[in-house]
Formats: sequence, structure tokens, C-alpha cells
Amino acid sequence: MPLEADHITASSRGGQMVLSNLCLACRTCNGHKWHAAKARDPVGKRLVYLFHPRRQKWSKHFQWSTDGTRIIGLTANGRATVAALQMNNDLIVNLRSLWVTLGLHPSE
Repeated sequence: MPLEADHITASSRGGQMVLSNLCLACRTCNGHKWHAAKARDPVGKRLVYLFHPRRQKWSKHFQWSTDGTRIIGLTANGRATVAALQMNNDLIVNLRSLWVTLGLHPSE
């Protein structure tokens, strides 16, 4: 899956093209995020900020499913990010399954 530079704070919201505001994201997730900064937590229904990869620790907000194919949100921010970016869409789950089979999965 191709990766691309993502503006953590979208340029349309004043985010700058500086390293501290960039991260790598898969094209699909980045497309779903677009310029969003917040999303609704599917459990608590609150509007919360999306996960910030420069300020927050991945393992506090997410974990891999036992089979390594799905990302599970552990916090309101994590759950909202998984839902908003559609991080467990069928395409990526199928790709992760292949990566697990080939021993290439990032969770290993």
C-alpha cells in the first residue's frame, strides 16, 4: 500500500509544510481524513480529536487484533481515528492478512 505525506494539521486549517506537521499515512486513510481534526467516538459519541502521531503514543490508543489484521481503538481518540480513517476497511484487512502470512506485518 503506497504511503504519502500527511499534514497532521491540514494546510486548509493553517497547518504548515514542516516536518513537525507531517507524518506518513496510507493513501486510503489520508483520503478519509482529508482535513478533519476531530471525529465522533463510536462508543461514547463525543466529538474528540483524531490521534496525533507526533504528540501521542500509538500503543496507548491502539492495539492489533490477535490475528494482526485489525486495529483496535483503546481510547476515545483511538476509536474515533479508526472509524474516521476507516482503518479496518476490507481492502486493508485483506492486505494485512497477506502480510501476516508472509511474515511482513508491522505488528511483528
